[in-house]
Amino acid sequence: MCGIAGFVGDQWRSRDDLRAIAAAMAATLEHRGPDDGGVWHDVESGTALAHRRLSIVDLSPAGHQPMVSADGRWVIAYNGEAYNAAELRHELPAVAWRGHSDTEVIVESCAAWGVAATVGRLIGMFAFAAWDTRERTLWLVRDRLGIKPLYWGLLGGALLFGSELKALKAHPAFVGDIDRRALTAFMRRSYVPGPQSIYTGIHKLAPGTILSFPWRGQPRIERYWDLRRIARRGMAAPIDWSDEEAVERLEGLLSDVVRRRMVADVPLGAFLSGGIDSSAVVALMQKASPRPIRTFTIGFREDGYDEAHHAKAVAAHLGTDHTELYLDARQALEVIPSLPHWYDEPFADASQIPTLLVSQLTRRHVTVALSGDGGDELFAGYNRHVLAASLPGALQRLPVWARRAAAAAIRATPPAVWSRLCAPLPARWKPAQPGDKMAKLADVMPLDADGLYLQLISQWPRPTDVVSDGSEVGDVVFDPTVAGDVPGLSERMQLLDSLTYLPDDILTKVDRASMAVSLEARVPLLDHRLVEFAWQLPRRFRIRNGQGKWLLRQVLYRHVPPQLVDRPKMGFAVPIDAWLRGPLRDWAEDLLDAGRLACEGYLRPESLRQAWDEHLSGRRNWQYRLWNALMFQAWLEKERRDAAQPSSISLA
Repeated sequence: MCGIAGFVGDQWRSRDDLRAIAAAMAATLEHRGPDDGGVWHDVESGTALAHRRLSIVDLSPAGHQPMVSADGRWVIAYNGEAYNAAELRHELPAVAWRGHSDTEVIVESCAAWGVAATVGRLIGMFAFAAWDTRERTLWLVRDRLGIKPLYWGLLGGALLFGSELKALKAHPAFVGDIDRRALTAFMRRSYVPGPQSIYTGIHKLAPGTILSFPWRGQPRIERYWDLRRIARRGMAAPIDWSDEEAVERLEGLLSDVVRRRMVADVPLGAFLSGGIDSSAVVALMQKASPRPIRTFTIGFREDGYDEAHHAKAVAAHLGTDHTELYLDARQALEVIPSLPHWYDEPFADASQIPTLLVSQLTRRHVTVALSGDGGDELFAGYNRHVLAASLPGALQRLPVWARRAAAAAIRATPPAVWSRLCAPLPARWKPAQPGDKMAKLADVMPLDADGLYLQLISQWPRPTDVVSDGSEVGDVVFDPTVAGDVPGLSERMQLLDSLTYLPDDILTKVDRASMAVSLEARVPLLDHRLVEFAWQLPRRFRIRNGQGKWLLRQVLYRHVPPQLVDRPKMGFAVPIDAWLRGPLRDWAEDLLDAGRLACEGYLRPESLRQAWDEHLSGRRNWQYRLWNALMFQAWLEKERRDAAQPSSISLA
């Protein structure tokens, strides 16, 4: 795993300036690649490619980047892993191989087949920049699901790119104007949805796309893998296997995708929460390994937020070499000041805190960790997917006035009361944070099916009420044609989650947290072959008897008893609500000061202060709305500090 950065079109700069700027951009990414670094540049076209390397496969100098193809035509800066590199090596024409890195396979594939044909053959996670010295064209590529990040923008006549925004900020042409449309979308969703970034004119390259930029030309983006088309095609012609055959086929495919991701020249382990997804990954890792797999988890001591004991039980059953760490609030709170630095733009999924902490724990022992991310999107694992499978009929049977009355009654009951009412329920049926779950139910009860998804993904349902001069850009979530492609509400939610929430929240969270400590995180459940397989399955293989992930569960039950993993979905939750009323109160009060908000001019003081007062009183739990605002305010504070530090690179 690595970091890449560079630019094309700075032809008015000297050789030394090109190298210095590219090196400065790469230096901001040293955490992504502490083992090695390099710069390649071409003065005539004003091009520079820079790289920081975390050595995983082929630890020798033969893996150094940027790497030039044997014929001298192609130069590549690459971040990721190609899990079928060995097969591709045998398909290529005769090459005098210098080492056994997948980087060399990719650059030689570009030389032999071209960029588009190469990318279509790759199995893996990747983001790379390839410069064609003959055609003087830059190619930027991002993997199919958006596992690896890549930002780009046209500034000062040059095209800049980088694995993280901090690399682009190191270029002298960077401006950094805040895009209020992106801020509005962030306040709704807790992340900035692609292709926007928080900065005007800077974009995320969309998953499954290739950007080509001829020198002195204009960028062109083409899609080489289309998840929406795959979903539409799979649902139009589902494969009607028997239960037994479907389980066999899924286990065979899962075994292959996991085995491929266990190849490394450095120590390897796995995150283990004890849930369905991570337990399935670890079970198949252990099945493929002659030695105990290293597994890692963290737990919180607060009631209702600890899943570490579940992970411990699964690890004991599978016989892994398990490490767990219990944290108190102080340890968790210590990482909060660093979050704006690692995430570069406002990011408010509160599970970023435990994700960073478990990455720190894991990196003390291994360099590569497999995770279970993606299972919810593939196999209908979120509560909303299961709810949507039955709710439309229920909504039609219950009059609107009755639904509104029921919602009002739920809202009138404080969250603490719901927690007490649910306390006697058996553990298998007791939801985590029942007060929050009931509040969400109240929010969606009066809605029709079309408004349900938007409400469920919105922290601020009317974000323009809280963002001064805010407006939203309509992305795929607002696209009415998606319903024509995917008529089923549950499946439509899965698709929209995979197109937006997965790359811009889940995978962003894991990438930044793991790379902050130079840990490579691999996500076997997001092998594109597995994704295509999942979209061919009829709904009964995803949701059955009111429970999601039916087929994935059946594979897991072959290795782990159901009683160890069957429980209500919790997620990687942290007690933000209590922390805001306790140890974080002074910090939050300062960031949400009405005078400060009015002076900054981005967020409306009256809306935020009302939410803050209601949260402190316990009348409502606005933890996620407030966390969005606080993460933006903390990020804005960091921006001011950065602006006060003079750049080491001159524009002259």
